[in-house]
Amino acid sequence: MTSDYFVVRGTVEPGDKRGRELGFPTANIALRDQDGSLGDGVWAGWIGRPDGTRLPAAISVGRRPTYYGADGYRLLEAHVLEFAGDLYGETLVVWLGAHLRNQQKYASAEDLITALKNDIAAATQWTATHPAASLPVVEETPLGEVRRITG
Repeated sequence: MTSDYFVVRGTVEPGDKRGRELGFPTANIALRDQDGSLGDGVWAGWIGRPDGTRLPAAISVGRRPTYYGADGYRLLEAHVLEFAGDLYGETLVVWLGAHLRNQQKYASAEDLITALKNDIAAATQWTATHPAASLPVVEETPLGEVRRITG
């Protein structure tokens, strides 16, 4: 069985720590594509660390409309499931496997937290049925560049 993935390589940068404040810390990767050829939204997928470890993640791509509206910088934010640690400065490979929903602006932090919990549940379910061992090999690509690959 083959699947299409969008893949991004990037170095984890410090953000505004809003995900951490909400209880969902993220690894932030700047995207070269500020126009949106990869549509904004929330994805289920995997991250690959430099040591070869692959971890499941719920991944947001976009401008963070709840806090920045349409003017935010497009960013990939990966909430790594079942992980506690520091990824700052690591160059990760991120596989975006299943589009879960479009980005949207929430009226309150509580509404956003509820949505994030649902995203994490959906990402957990998807990664359980799409194991890391089945991910396609990723060639070296420029940092922050989005590629579509089939595996």
